[in-house]
Amino acid sequence: MNKFDNIKKLIVKDQLKLDCGQTISNFPIAYETYGKLNSKKSNAILVFHALTGDQFATGINPITKKDGWWKYALGPGKAIDTDKYFVICANVLGGCMGSFGPSNVNPTTGKTYEIDFPIITINDMVNAQYFLIKHFEIEKLFCVTGGSMGGMQVLQFVANYPNLSQTAVPIACTSNHSAQNIALNELGRQAIMADAKWQNGKYEDSDSSPNKGLSVARMAAHISYLSKDALQEKFGRKLQERDDLKFSFDADFQIESYLRHQGSVFVDRFDANSYLYITRAMDYFDLNKKYEGNLSKAFKNSNTKFFIISFTSDWLYPSSENKEIVIALNSIGADVGYVEIESDKGHDSFLLNVPDFLETLRGFLNTSYERLNEEGI
Repeated sequence: MNKFDNIKKLIVKDQLKLDCGQTISNFPIAYETYGKLNSKKSNAILVFHALTGDQFATGINPITKKDGWWKYALGPGKAIDTDKYFVICANVLGGCMGSFGPSNVNPTTGKTYEIDFPIITINDMVNAQYFLIKHFEIEKLFCVTGGSMGGMQVLQFVANYPNLSQTAVPIACTSNHSAQNIALNELGRQAIMADAKWQNGKYEDSDSSPNKGLSVARMAAHISYLSKDALQEKFGRKLQERDDLKFSFDADFQIESYLRHQGSVFVDRFDANSYLYITRAMDYFDLNKKYEGNLSKAFKNSNTKFFIISFTSDWLYPSSENKEIVIALNSIGADVGYVEIESDKGHDSFLLNVPDFLETLRGFLNTSYERLNEEGI
């Protein structure tokens, strides 16, 4: 039995034209839902995940047996209250948790796509997830939200479907990838492709996979998710289970041991080729360019209410890049709110137990939902 046989999937029979020029159809989108859809279908929230996330945002992931990636924010009584809202979360196109990706079988060849999988974009991911909205026959979502790459999907969703969501909460994101972030992603990709076991992307039929390269890619990326102060406070120059330097290349320092652990556990749940494809999609993301260098044009036809959240210690997607989105929305008179949360936990703040963030998110969602109910929307 395939490990993905018992997870929820929508087989999209419609044709979807990808940005790379290829057209796909009869492809799976793996998803999970939380809470119940009310009779008016007015309480639906579409949550988009980040680079290494999946559809299992909360609870126990049945594949990895680990906690869901947004366990602090999403669930009964939490900021995104599943006693109140109906939450949909899908594994993105190109992912490795059941959605159409490099590990799927190519019906033309009878073999897995691997590196022959089409290059995908954030736009493709969003358009694929639109079929879930149609599947549930939801005329208008209450909210679309997500952090990091999830926030990029929020922006793309509103640009593509201007009035399909009442509210939008992009968190710790950007409207286009900076040179720094493209460089960091390329570092990870090169680490994977330099692993001899990558075999030019054709490792699915072998007994091994490029785990060393993928582990290094994860280690490099993980550093960017944290802040200098948080790393210093947690690890400093503390040694790993010894009183003095070992004078070797073993993990002398606790931070070294921590990063190696992060890399080793990551390879058990993520596919190397998916990592290549998804990071490429992030690098290609550029709403500014798509709208002739004018970001405000992406949202000019939308009446969606925006609430943008950033974090003071996030150097991967700094507050300045989030504020650019706010400025673009203000320039067209859009309904937009913005808050910068004080946190020393870096980019990962949106995934962690940061009370100010969680209460701010809860407050916006509940206030907006109550207002819409009062207005009979």
